[in-house]
Amino acid sequence: MSHVQNELASQPECWERAAALAGSQAAALPAAGERVAIVGCGTSWFMAQAVAALREGAGQGETDAFAASEFPFSRTYDRVIALSRSGTTTEVLELLGRVRGQARTTAITGDPKTPVMEAADDIVVLDFADEQSVVQTRFATTTLTLLRAHLRLHTDAVVADGRTALAEPLPEGLVDCSQFTFLGRGWSNGLAQEAALKMREASLSWTEAYPAMEYRHGPISITTEGTATWMFGETPEGLEEQVRSTGGMWVAGGLDPLAELVRAQRLAVAIAAARGLDPDSPRHLTRSVILDEG
Repeated sequence: MSHVQNELASQPECWERAAALAGSQAAALPAAGERVAIVGCGTSWFMAQAVAALREGAGQGETDAFAASEFPFSRTYDRVIALSRSGTTTEVLELLGRVRGQARTTAITGDPKTPVMEAADDIVVLDFADEQSVVQTRFATTTLTLLRAHLRLHTDAVVADGRTALAEPLPEGLVDCSQFTFLGRGWSNGLAQEAALKMREASLSWTEAYPAMEYRHGPISITTEGTATWMFGETPEGLEEQVRSTGGMWVAGGLDPLAELVRAQRLAVAIAAARGLDPDSPRHLTRSVILDEG
């Protein structure tokens, strides 16, 4: 088995550990009422989007999500949370250096032996969820689970759904589709974006992601026989029927959206295997993006 197969299969256990850890890390995580920015790159940016929507939806305070390279330094925040599996990403380290002293900073990382340990005021280390594969799976979902548990939005049912996502077969014919669209609503928009990224990274698939209600406003024009549309979360009324009328495959997201992401990760690996690709070493990618200042 590839590293990514082993790592994605371990997610329910990682989620349990993260949920148990959340209480002891409360001082490093945002308090109710704080104005918060959550930043990251790639997968971590999409997790930041999900957390920001969850936190605002829970009435915990204004929460924004940014790609680290696009952070608006003119804005004022009480706390900036940086998500970085490697702890070495250039944009994240530069951002933490610029905002230190202006806002309390927290870094959530998988590696305690990297520069981010000195770059932030508070550190949360999820080393049990770190990964060998370039493609992120369990670190991202475990980070989201930690923050979800901090917001008291995590339940044992999420873990159970994660195990179901690993055990049940993928829908028949899905691996053979030529194009994939992932749809989300609210916090699951970030997860839909991440599902699309996993498919592109691991299997070089033609993949897109949109807010579910926006899908009708143009993107549905690509849907036809041989394409798949996968919903993360509750389906808007009439959308399933509209997609099916095009001849495209509809995949309903009956599990918790985080567990649906696990299913999408499995799909990416399955398509990679069918195409003779190595999902641990995606084309043109490395575990961490470190920019050469020279």
